[in-house]
Amino acid sequence: MNKRSAGVAAAISWVVAAAVFGCTSSSTTNSSSANSPAASGTKSIGVSLLDLQAQFYQTMEQGMRTQAGKYGYSISFVDANHNQSTQTSQVEDFISKHVDAIVLSPADSKAVGPAIVEANNANIPVFTADIASTASQGTVVSHVASDNVQGGKVAADLLGKALNGQGTIAIIDEPEVTSVQDRVKGFKQELAAKYPGITIVADQTAGGERSQAANVMDNLLQRFPNLSGVFGINDDSALGALQSIKSAGKAGKIKIVGYDANPEARKAIDAGLMVGDPEQHPDVIGKLTIDQIHDYFSGKTPPKRIPVPVGAYTKR
Repeated sequence: MNKRSAGVAAAISWVVAAAVFGCTSSSTTNSSSANSPAASGTKSIGVSLLDLQAQFYQTMEQGMRTQAGKYGYSISFVDANHNQSTQTSQVEDFISKHVDAIVLSPADSKAVGPAIVEANNANIPVFTADIASTASQGTVVSHVASDNVQGGKVAADLLGKALNGQGTIAIIDEPEVTSVQDRVKGFKQELAAKYPGITIVADQTAGGERSQAANVMDNLLQRFPNLSGVFGINDDSALGALQSIKSAGKAGKIKIVGYDANPEARKAIDAGLMVGDPEQHPDVIGKLTIDQIHDYFSGKTPPKRIPVPVGAYTKR
């Protein structure tokens, strides 16, 4: 069955309630707030997301659209397509259009700094969603994302239990992205603490893309023919690995854990082709990001960081 715990669901409810009703970041969502001057329909938001072809970001987009509509804001989305130069140009375009706020899921957490500075210099507030900026330049008002360290630990527990605490595994990575860095950090921490019989023999990047992940997995199978398991840092990475493993006739023999629990990954999990996934809630991330923008427009100070708990999806 789907083992997403009641505790995680309650934690998400608490995060939403805290963001909407708590302390300095609170904002009510009744009709009076939706009709406030800050929500009069004169505010515009420009959003550049990492990859609008990915189900995760499509769901996040829908969460943002729904909440922006609730407040009466206009909102536009562009696809950074994993390219920081593209995203920087998109930010410059938003500035030229005089949007009132910008939301970024950085294509490169370190290299995004100059784009944020450009927006800062234009007095346009910048918010980040899912992926944080680690640049030494630029000021971000608030960051909303999954608790990815916790999510990485969920992934380690799923894979560790599936392997009965023994074996050799590989990570298909995307180290340029802060959310992925946190996932891998939590994953490694949990393995070291609870599954000392599992050894990581490879940690290779595939850029979060399925075709690259399949190629990486092909190479890993050549190098490590007795590999026991794989952690793909997103579902495209995991599904790319699954494609390669199927071609090698090892489906079900090599245990696979992804990250996100998108519909295609759920089908693979339900079919027994993957062990399970940490389950993010991109719709909640999108909603809370717009809530923080609304608070800012209303003269309040949003929290610098809002973590959204991660659950687990396993075979039904």
